[in-house]
Amino acid sequence: MYIVAIGWLYVALMMAITEHNVVAGIATFLMYGMAPVALVLYIMGTPGRRRRKAAAERAQAAAGAAAEASDSTPPQADGAAKGKDD
Repeated sequence: MYIVAIGWLYVALMMAITEHNVVAGIATFLMYGMAPVALVLYIMGTPGRRRRKAAAERAQAAAGAAAEASDSTPPQADGAAKGKDD
């Protein structure tokens, strides 16, 4: 997908170079090159961002559950020592 974006930016750059005015060239490159490529890459990257966010939330939930489990279980050594003293 990135090769298409690079190709599009190259074509937009060549169009901008042929403009008669520097301001027109910059506007051409921004409007025909950078803006569409940025929009398309943002839209195409949405599923990946959602997957990364969901994976981070799952990892955080698993870490929280592991922390709760380790805090709520009594240590075995204390229970074994009490049983021997009785």
